[in-house]
Amino acid sequence: MHVETRKAGKGRKYYLAHSFRQNGKVLKVRHYLGANLVGSDIDVLRPEAEAAIRVRVAANRAIRDPFRTAISPAELRQLDGLEPGRKIRVLHLSEADWSRFTEDFVYDTNAIEGSTVSRNDVAGILAKDRWPADKSRWEISETYGLADAISYIRGIRTHISSGLIRKLHWLVFRNSKEFAGDFRPTGVEVAVVDAKGDVVHRGAPSNQINALLNELVAWYVKNRKRFPPIVLAVVVHNQFETIHPFQDGNGRVGRLLLNNILIKNGMPPVNIEMKNRRLYYGALGEYQRNGNIRPSIELTLREYASMERKFRKR
Repeated sequence: MHVETRKAGKGRKYYLAHSFRQNGKVLKVRHYLGANLVGSDIDVLRPEAEAAIRVRVAANRAIRDPFRTAISPAELRQLDGLEPGRKIRVLHLSEADWSRFTEDFVYDTNAIEGSTVSRNDVAGILAKDRWPADKSRWEISETYGLADAISYIRGIRTHISSGLIRKLHWLVFRNSKEFAGDFRPTGVEVAVVDAKGDVVHRGAPSNQINALLNELVAWYVKNRKRFPPIVLAVVVHNQFETIHPFQDGNGRVGRLLLNNILIKNGMPPVNIEMKNRRLYYGALGEYQRNGNIRPSIELTLREYASMERKFRKR
């Protein structure tokens, strides 16, 4: 690690910088130390800066490695038989089915993220514009927003792009978050914590978000004809969640992306139910720690079976 300086008006700004090689590329991270420092100041600030850089380097490697090894020929052979093919009979949803699916998806995907809007509330909001008096404006706006996003992906041709990702975030959060549609700016880092407050995952370094999303898009384009739709959708979803490009709202956008990939490849949409929240996070964690997509595929198939049973009863 070395100290870099940059002119800033009549003064100078100081950074601790570190270059490292990864996957054949040389990457650099910098940590801001301060302005107009002297040698003793740098000595005091350096240990904390070095620790911060080590965390960022580790986070960057954690983001890239699972994605690059997620689908190998051997892994694909192990997944043989999980792809459902003709077993999923809900291939073409009627407008009534789409309405029911939208209500289920909006309720469950918001509830997974902590929304208190009930299933009955969702039905009243979407069908009758009936706003429950005991719910916050932002919860109601995100109910409408998710429904708008489902309608949007039904009508577009785009499979995945950075522009689509930002659009989906804006649709869902345009009336509840001031950063709707904007990726995390440089220097804004995020971590996912569990109920005990322990960090279970760190999002990609903010200065790597665009590059990693471009890499994800390129992977999808390259492999679209190679892998079955569920494999494609699960990898896109899991890698998106691993990158965590937004300050908040990544889970909802990721599940919209999951469905967009499925729909664009001739599959029905799927809803991750609130009751399976623990399984969902466990499967995502298995991908992020070990690059293993099998639990996510198994959960997706489980949710397809649940949706088919529900639609048969209606």
